[in-house]
Amino acid sequence: MLQFRIQPDSEIPASNQLFNQIRFAIASRQYPPGYKLPSTRALAMQTGLHRNTISKVYRQLEDDGLVESLAGSGIYVRAQGHEGGSKLQSPILKQNPQASKVVQQALDELLSQGCTLSQARELFLAEIDWRLRCSARVLVAVPSRDIGAGELMVYELEQTLKIPVQLVPMEELSAVLDQTSSATVVTSRYFIGDVEVIAAPKAARVIPLDIHDYAKEYTLFKNLPKDSCLGIVSLSSGILTAMEVILHGLRGDEILIMTAQPKDTYRLHAMVKRAQVVFSTDQVSYSAAQAALQATMDDIIRPPRLLYAENYIGSNSINLLKRELGLG
Repeated sequence: MLQFRIQPDSEIPASNQLFNQIRFAIASRQYPPGYKLPSTRALAMQTGLHRNTISKVYRQLEDDGLVESLAGSGIYVRAQGHEGGSKLQSPILKQNPQASKVVQQALDELLSQGCTLSQARELFLAEIDWRLRCSARVLVAVPSRDIGAGELMVYELEQTLKIPVQLVPMEELSAVLDQTSSATVVTSRYFIGDVEVIAAPKAARVIPLDIHDYAKEYTLFKNLPKDSCLGIVSLSSGILTAMEVILHGLRGDEILIMTAQPKDTYRLHAMVKRAQVVFSTDQVSYSAAQAALQATMDDIIRPPRLLYAENYIGSNSINLLKRELGLG
């Protein structure tokens, strides 16, 4: 079970610390759909928080659409977007809930054997028509305040899917969907609840993406010597905030954490001068960190170790999206 840590002397309220840590566990798939969250009693023993505080956090997670409460059973991570069920609403599906899964697996097998969507259409007309219409336009939706997260997703999706992907601020999503007959909306699990509220009335398909779990990187961060300085650079302000909260819970005041976005030259220069390790969540941020290091090299006795994550989106999410868009 994941260990959540609360820093009582932090400026961040304890409930916010716990909320961010659980939300990250869900977004990174450490808590997958259907996973039962710890009881309030178990979490109270682990974190030292009052059970009422934990209940408040769980209610907030439920209000955001990330979890659901099942009476007499507990709190479970909610399936979201296309995970939530099939678009086929026939009597056969009601009699056999696995029917949709069987159809999808059969279609994937046909595609893997070289069958085109047009050839398969006669066999799975509704499924194929639906995929073709929705895959004609792929939108990445994120809040304007964290547009960098959207830029990360668009870059990786276009690289892997080899199709155009449009970035849409969440505040403009409704208007964009009004102008199209069908679309697939993609977003991080961090924002899935808000996006579904906008997309559902427009009959648009929504697919949540899991972010990289950073498990290897956190092992490194956990073992940094005491009094080390760790720099984190990312296009996404949301990821910076989440990682800062989680690392503070992991190490407390044992290490200094500095954060910056690629365009913040002043903070980047200060970071490479002070930090022993600088971690970038994406290639753009890594290039910015390299440039900052090069610019300040004359002022540095011992250059920091520069690291970066090769992926922002989890590989399983990429494979799911390929399948849903009929891309093999």
